[in-house]
Amino acid sequence: MNYAENILGTIGNTPLVKLNKIVEEVDALVLAKMETFNPGHSAKDRMALKMIEDAEGDGRLKKGGTIIEGTSGNTGMGLAMAAIIKGYKCIFVIADKQSKEKVDVLRAMGAEVIVCPSAVTPEDPRSYYSVSKRLAEETLNSWYVDQYNNLSNTLAHYESTGPEIWNQTDGKITHFVVGVGTGGTVSGIAKYLKEQNPKIKVWGIDTYGSVFKKYHETGIFDENEIYPYVTEGIGEDILPANVDFSLIDGFEKVTDKEGVIYTQKLAKEEALFLGNSAGSAIKGLLQLKHHFTKDDVVVILFHDHGTRYVGKMFNPDWVKKMGYEE
Repeated sequence: MNYAENILGTIGNTPLVKLNKIVEEVDALVLAKMETFNPGHSAKDRMALKMIEDAEGDGRLKKGGTIIEGTSGNTGMGLAMAAIIKGYKCIFVIADKQSKEKVDVLRAMGAEVIVCPSAVTPEDPRSYYSVSKRLAEETLNSWYVDQYNNLSNTLAHYESTGPEIWNQTDGKITHFVVGVGTGGTVSGIAKYLKEQNPKIKVWGIDTYGSVFKKYHETGIFDENEIYPYVTEGIGEDILPANVDFSLIDGFEKVTDKEGVIYTQKLAKEEALFLGNSAGSAIKGLLQLKHHFTKDDVVVILFHDHGTRYVGKMFNPDWVKKMGYEE
């Protein structure tokens, strides 16, 4: 018989799917790494389990402990799944710009969820960074995950996602495109791929209101670049330790509106019901099309599933209110 001992055994080995209509104007073969096939429907399942296992291994996370983390939702889902199987409690702190579906899902998985304002600086005591750190200090037998600076995040993708992409493309991949948030996905995959073939180009997709692109190009952390944005899961107003800028060849920015429009296009043109960052990633790839030739194999990673955005990107009333109609 062929079965997993529990749901955690189904993480990874997600498929590659060829994109067609939405990339008609791109000469290259474009393949999507479908991380929605993970049991928690996102790439974050991989790093959540890895971070927990590493913390168990070195004693940071002890029996009966409480896992505390600031999350945009998907990491929380991965942590919650592992916590249920392994017997831990969870407290998650989430910014108010995240979809209601994400909050509801985390609570459905038994986690305590605290919602914080997003229109504040990271240092503000009300920010989800500050609140999660404070709760970790105040809660007995707790472990603060710190996905932004916890390098097990990067290691998870170096050990699993990177090798999968290399093997699935038979080593023919020439470009990798992915939205950048905590940085673990891009850095782990880029490190593995570039070790196999240093000529592979890695492009990070950023959003307006985030510091990544300018910092990568100039080395300047410009606070004037920072302002609230709607796009979920990519971009930051900090420099996470997991973002290894030396592994990224360039960043491309995509507007909130374009991210929403192209998330809808993926559903209507490719039958791919995906999250907000997928729309930004594919629009970024289209903006980069002049970098690709007919002989290239471009892999784009889609992080999460559209069910977490039904009340926003797939809600006509919300789209109209935001002025994001095409």
